[in-house]
Amino acid sequence: MTRTLEPAAATPTPAPTPYLWTRLRVVEERVREAVAIRRALDPDPDDPYRGQFLTPEAVAHVLDEGDRPAPPALPGPDAPPPGSPLAVLAARFALAPLDLDLLLVALAPDLDSRFERLYGYLNDDLTRRRPTVGLALELCGQRGVAAARFRLAPSAPLVAGGLLEVGEPERPPLSRVLAVPDRVTAHLLGDNAPDPLLTGVLGRPAGDPAVDPAELRRAAAAAGTGTGHVHLRSRGGDPEGLAVAALRAGGLPPLALDPAALSRDPRGVPGVARAVAREARLLGAGVLLGPLEELPDRPDERAGILRTLCDALGGLPFLTHGTGGWEPAWAADTPVTLTVAAPAPDRQVARWRHALERAGEQHGARGDESVGEDGAEALARSVAAHRLDAGQLRRAAGTAVRTAALDGRPVSPDDLRTAVRAQNGAGLARLARRVEPAVGWDDLVLPAPTHRSLRELAVRARHREQVLGQWGMRPGGGRGRGVIALFAGSSGTGKTMSAEVVAADLGMDLYVVDLSTVVDKYVGETEKNLERIFTEASAVNAVLLFDEADAIFGKRSEVKDAHDRHANMESAYLLQRMESFDGIAVLTTNLRANLDEAFTRRLDVIADFPVPDADQRLALWDRCLGDRVPRGDDLDLRFCADRFDLAGGSIRACAVTAAYLAAESGGPLTMAQAVTAVAQEYRKLGRLVLEGEFGPYVAQVTRV
Repeated sequence: MTRTLEPAAATPTPAPTPYLWTRLRVVEERVREAVAIRRALDPDPDDPYRGQFLTPEAVAHVLDEGDRPAPPALPGPDAPPPGSPLAVLAARFALAPLDLDLLLVALAPDLDSRFERLYGYLNDDLTRRRPTVGLALELCGQRGVAAARFRLAPSAPLVAGGLLEVGEPERPPLSRVLAVPDRVTAHLLGDNAPDPLLTGVLGRPAGDPAVDPAELRRAAAAAGTGTGHVHLRSRGGDPEGLAVAALRAGGLPPLALDPAALSRDPRGVPGVARAVAREARLLGAGVLLGPLEELPDRPDERAGILRTLCDALGGLPFLTHGTGGWEPAWAADTPVTLTVAAPAPDRQVARWRHALERAGEQHGARGDESVGEDGAEALARSVAAHRLDAGQLRRAAGTAVRTAALDGRPVSPDDLRTAVRAQNGAGLARLARRVEPAVGWDDLVLPAPTHRSLRELAVRARHREQVLGQWGMRPGGGRGRGVIALFAGSSGTGKTMSAEVVAADLGMDLYVVDLSTVVDKYVGETEKNLERIFTEASAVNAVLLFDEADAIFGKRSEVKDAHDRHANMESAYLLQRMESFDGIAVLTTNLRANLDEAFTRRLDVIADFPVPDADQRLALWDRCLGDRVPRGDDLDLRFCADRFDLAGGSIRACAVTAAYLAAESGGPLTMAQAVTAVAQEYRKLGRLVLEGEFGPYVAQVTRV
């Protein structure tokens, strides 16, 4: 070798790695010495068939090789300068000076192709162009030192940490080749792009700028103690945001794993776990996994994935999160478990302000331009009833800003509510009918007590995290933070519409449960169907409506046969499940007396929907006809309200029928058409058309 090792001109050396080239020059000098010794002792160094057969002289030379003295140790400093990539690598992987020397010997062919041919010469086999274990030990001055071989054992830091691979396991230990993975080589050259093996496995964690300081201190302290494993259990809060903030508070970048990606191929988890552990050590990062509910449902598969990750990560900072607790069977050591509560209102406002400002800056606007005059506080109040993690909140803010930017205006509450609803998954839509609210408080015609009950329901839903969570007004018993209301009244009195209005006020969708998909004749199936609905409803921001709830929330009866026992089991299950429900549910019934008293005790709001009086019926007639239907001069809505005792649903049906009759006639809506529509509704309800009710218009009733 006549020239010293230099980085290739086409790929300039990254600034953080000058010491690496200094150490590789030391390896080069040691290779030179080894080549010189080999040529001096070789009986026929110019033999063109060298390495293909052994002459008697070559055999004698091999036998005498053990008598020659070992070469001196590598020159150069024992330890790299503090802060250099090699020094950081040695600290993170607990490498000894000999480990670094072995790593550099194996790394040389990846940085200069000359080493390939030279290693082939020293291996006495030009096809083996990487260093063997024996050659690496010789170049490090450890020839004949048996203890040095254990630095390349499977449990040694170099191999266990994934910095060095020992290939060809079928060969004797000293003849096995050494190779440095491409990811390690790239890292030493200053490239921190993730390992390609982790493509699709790494997620994009979203931090929480408004995390509670007390929770942050506890989580950061827990991550730095014991095994470094912390499990964050969500109780309405944002565990992922807290985990990211805790890692960054300790100076550790977060390395987030996608649990859904791990679930797709559990057999590949061991390789992924080793790559994750190496990546975390290379970057000095902490590992984040969650929510655990996205891992496979089968207990053995979930336990296998978590156990493999915990074993591979060892003492690295490892934070998991989910809505449930940690099972002891998932790892040899039980992690520290912390509960993450819902953020206080002021912190929720701060989260929204930060997310909206960030989204606005990405679109070239200042933060105050994104939120407008209403400010972040007013926008946050419009979606106060929603429970969002940091990722959902960030995506909703971005969607709202982009929507408003299309019209060149600041974000409005409607923009934000629409964006928040878009974060709901499709799981509940497969189990219930989704209704996007299209009515408001002004569309309701109800008595004052009923109206107050509906307002109370909206208030409870909006402030439940503060009252039930932060203030602890529902302690013990495994009770959830859900809000459950009962709407009782005759058919057509506005129960379903009122649920839609409450959902609209909260900025949520309404999901109507179809009882035909719930009730099952087979024992236990009804409970399973309801459990799926409750679980999905807890995970989305929506109002769940059980129409005709007395069909499944009925009274328990004395057990006389298996049917009674089965029915009572369903009721008992529902009583327990309602206690732990975390969502917003509305039950409607025409027969309140049929509901079990135990259900009534668990209700937060009870709203009675009476049949409307004459004044309310007049308002309903006027509201249902609206201002677009042309009205004839003879149309007397006061007469309709006073004479026809109809509920709101029936009045709406009459208004629609009369509008069709007016459209067919080509003129405005007349009184004859209105009373004809009422007569048709009477016949549909099984009521008689009497002159006492229709008065002078009885002769105008058109029989259909």
